[in-house]
Amino acid sequence: MTSESPALPSLDPTPIIPSLDLFSLTGQNVLITGASRGIGAACAVALAQAGANLCLIFRPLPNSTSALADYTVSSIKTLCPNVRVEVVHCDLGNTEDVKTVFPRALEVMGGEIDVFVNCAGIQRRNPAVKFSEEDWDDVMNTNLKSAFLLSQAAGAHMLPRRRGSIIHFASLLSFQGGLTVPAYAAAKGGIAQMVKALANEWSKDNVRVNAVVPGYIKTDMNEKLLADPTRLRQISERIPAGRWGDPADFAGPVVFLASKASQYVCGELLVVDGGWMGR
Repeated sequence: MTSESPALPSLDPTPIIPSLDLFSLTGQNVLITGASRGIGAACAVALAQAGANLCLIFRPLPNSTSALADYTVSSIKTLCPNVRVEVVHCDLGNTEDVKTVFPRALEVMGGEIDVFVNCAGIQRRNPAVKFSEEDWDDVMNTNLKSAFLLSQAAGAHMLPRRRGSIIHFASLLSFQGGLTVPAYAAAKGGIAQMVKALANEWSKDNVRVNAVVPGYIKTDMNEKLLADPTRLRQISERIPAGRWGDPADFAGPVVFLASKASQYVCGELLVVDGGWMGR
């Protein structure tokens, strides 16, 4: 008699179903950070429109920004009345608070999270020689350490179930150095490498890890660049698409990476930049 070697674990095949059905997220539970405004809000709406139930992670915020978070929730409920929307509050700069997020999200979502989208991030600008240690720690804790801790918790939940998609938001500064943003560049470079490292470990267990890489987008984070006529002209002239991006430009990419449509996409940095990196 001959004995066969046990089959090695591997990524599930792409299901043979109608192509548009590959993009459906009906019945999936999505945990998403940074959804109070901008790209994150647009992604949350897109995921809900694809059928996903949402757990939105919001910071404990002052009234002005809290109104934006409330608007995101009300918009989703209006556009997608059949999906479930829950909210968990967390300061992603507080790593002890971050460690409580996934258990709290599981509790409000009935014990299942199928997709984790990490879109939250902060920015600090200063020349490197003047960049304070406090600002460095704030950016790195919020943009990189919390991203790892949440990914770690997501992996611990998803791996035994052999299903899940994790999507981070990187940056053009994952490839380039930027100007006067040393901590942000370091954190986004770290996100890119973390995505690849986690994908190397988890893809065979049917948990996919990828990142979206935004180019220059009209959001609050870029308000200083948008208000600087010289930098605005310099950047705009270099974008082959002829315009800055809008948050709506990320609806399709995030649904793609969350869904079975990207089943064989692992460890990728999906650049959405109007052609900037190809220039």
